[in-house]
Amino acid sequence: MHRLPLLVLFVIFSTMVVAQSSQGGQHEPDSIKKVDFTVMPYLSYNRNLKLMIGAIPMSMYKLNKDDIVSQKSLSGISAIYTTNGSYFVALFNRFFFAEDKWRAKFFAFGGDYYSQFFMDDFEFPGFYDYGTKVYMASGSIQRQLFNKLYAGVSYTYAHYNTNYEDDVLPESITETNGLEINALHDSRNAFYYPSHGKKINLRWINYGEWFGNDVTSNKVVAEYNQYFSTRQDKDVFAARFSGQFGVGDIAFQQQQTLGGKDIRGYSEGKYRGDGIMALQGEYRFNFREKMGVVGFAGLATLYGSDTDDFNWKLYPGLGVGYRYRAFKTVKFNIGLDAAVGKDDWSLNFRIGESF
Repeated sequence: MHRLPLLVLFVIFSTMVVAQSSQGGQHEPDSIKKVDFTVMPYLSYNRNLKLMIGAIPMSMYKLNKDDIVSQKSLSGISAIYTTNGSYFVALFNRFFFAEDKWRAKFFAFGGDYYSQFFMDDFEFPGFYDYGTKVYMASGSIQRQLFNKLYAGVSYTYAHYNTNYEDDVLPESITETNGLEINALHDSRNAFYYPSHGKKINLRWINYGEWFGNDVTSNKVVAEYNQYFSTRQDKDVFAARFSGQFGVGDIAFQQQQTLGGKDIRGYSEGKYRGDGIMALQGEYRFNFREKMGVVGFAGLATLYGSDTDDFNWKLYPGLGVGYRYRAFKTVKFNIGLDAAVGKDDWSLNFRIGESF
């Protein structure tokens, strides 16, 4: 996937969504609008990718206008360029249908990613750059079994071509096929911005040799989120535990890097390993109908790092963020988070809440 096809894909998708939105009628009431469409700018910065700029066209819609139980489905594209030379295009879709008895997702991603990692078992320990051409596609389907319990399967294909600075590691081409089985308990009162309820998610992902992988590895992901409404349902306190556990021959590209939504405040790419566990809390203060701020704090640890001193240490993260409501008919926020960690910091753009 080269730059021109990615640009063509972006233009075609944007044109289709704008056309759909126009068919819905500019003067239609929000309650019956067929498509709620928005284009959001993307602007972020971190110590690794440097300045990141882009655009995110998104649309929300009902797959069946007579289905009053299902949440609105979401489709969008993000196109991002960074000043360290990286670029990414991602297509994302989340579908709800059959009175929320079925849920599905489709995600595709492509780009060139330039980053760094830390090596200490080397003649000259320190940070070394690497570049990865990555293409990825994933699809999943879930079925409601009873009450708030869902179960489903997912398939993810990924192709990585990675080159390392000064040939500190040999060039690697990795192709993975992941088959996932998952279970979800979802008692949240809303999918995109819950104010009370729980989300408990368990995922087992197998990268077996039987499925075309060079070596066998497994990943287990566990998530527990709980939400509490405060200030007469105006604000929300959210708490989360997450664990990502790699088992077997974990490739460099499959390792977890400290940072992202589970422990904000890390962007150098220094701390990485086979697994990460994190605990965090966030207060969401809505001072206007369309605007709010958040404050968050958390702790994380990791294992399976190539640097033994990084294993099983505590890594704190602390920060604040700004939120803006992106759609008229559904409370769905975008925002920007600034955070500090152990000898590191981050500035992250958010599509939706962190959890």
